[in-house]
Amino acid sequence: MNLSQLELLRVLQETDLNLSKAADRMHIVQSAVSRQLQLFESELGSPLFERKGKKLTGLTPLGFRIMDEVSAINMAKKNIQTIAADYLDSHQGTLHIATTHTQAKYFLPAPIRRFREKFPGVRIYMIQASPEQLIDQLHAHKADIAVCTEKVDEDAGLVLKKCYEWHHAVVVPKGHPLSTGEITLERLASFPILTYSFGFTGRSNIEHAFKSAGLELDIILAAADTDVIKTYVRLGLGVGLIAGMAYDALADKDLVARDLSHLIPHSTTKIAYLRHNYLPLYSQHFIEELLSAADLHRNNKEPLPLVP
Repeated sequence: MNLSQLELLRVLQETDLNLSKAADRMHIVQSAVSRQLQLFESELGSPLFERKGKKLTGLTPLGFRIMDEVSAINMAKKNIQTIAADYLDSHQGTLHIATTHTQAKYFLPAPIRRFREKFPGVRIYMIQASPEQLIDQLHAHKADIAVCTEKVDEDAGLVLKKCYEWHHAVVVPKGHPLSTGEITLERLASFPILTYSFGFTGRSNIEHAFKSAGLELDIILAAADTDVIKTYVRLGLGVGLIAGMAYDALADKDLVARDLSHLIPHSTTKIAYLRHNYLPLYSQHFIEELLSAADLHRNNKEPLPLVP
């Protein structure tokens, strides 16, 4: 057994067991890949892969166990490289942030600005995707930190830090029936609804509130972007259920926002990163900036940027 064989297993894992792609990534011929696998399996005394002819079709039970160890070895390798770079210069590097569109637009600008003032030598790359994809980005080591509301609680491999809580609001054009009077779930359910795509920005809490009340939502449009929802509210397609702080009194002066904190449970935005991943000093400071922004909001010292 040698490190090259372990690296080959990692590459096969990343290329969906494609021998040709793995050979290209390793800069060797495909026959050499097959030979290394045969030698490795012979040493272990049992096959790691299910095969159909020369094609790898899946992992054996032993293969699954070995791949878990390969992932741990790869994590240790990355941590060693990061620790060394951090030791040499903790103010230089690259920070990859996985987040949703609304987080990137409304929550992250202020803490990123403050972070850049302290760490001008750190390059920032933002990866925008769905919550499920954000978690995948962490596990694929394409992102260092994720900032989102949904899904992260379901992954035991992540460290989670609570960032801040927020509530939903309904937005309607001026003069709409919901612009005045008591807001109830029954009144909301009587109108076509425009809100977030499932898995985005507290959609699960919206669903839970109406389901618990025995009400069905007529969701005629779902989007990941708050601004898209508000655009179609302006066109008169229905009423918008959005994150409360996404309402901008200046930019949205043609709309009326009504608070729904008494009807829909609060949502919590969290910071997530891999449990066994070493975070360099600048990444730790960035997390502190995010938590500081949330603390300022809770203490009413600074308004939180618009939306979670």
